[in-house]
Amino acid sequence: QVQLVESGGGLVQPGGSLRLSCVASESIFKLYPANWYRQAPGNQRDLVAGITVGGTTVYADSVKGRFTISRDNAKNTVFLQMDSLKPEDTAVYYCNTDIRGVRNWGQGTQVTVSS
Repeated sequence: QVQLVESGGGLVQPGGSLRLSCVASESIFKLYPANWYRQAPGNQRDLVAGITVGGTTVYADSVKGRFTISRDNAKNTVFLQMDSLKPEDTAVYYCNTDIRGVRNWGQGTQVTVSS
């Protein structure tokens, strides 16, 4: 199983920016799509953004134009650049990749958008 470690969360004011990182323990990570999900208290875990091996991206409607997902396969890392943050972006953000039928999740990183 691939270990995923997220970092970069924190407290930010509305309109601010954060950059999340997710580092995978195995180089096989670069051969599979990767995703960012988020979960707010009392809500289900929802897909925020995804990226294929070739770099094709997909975004939830709520973050289009504000968030950017990217990856550095040489470093087994996927990023989520979050700009123009809103209070409703407050959640725990999780990195995910599905490898050979196994769902791999990180421990999550808290993002809080508040003045």
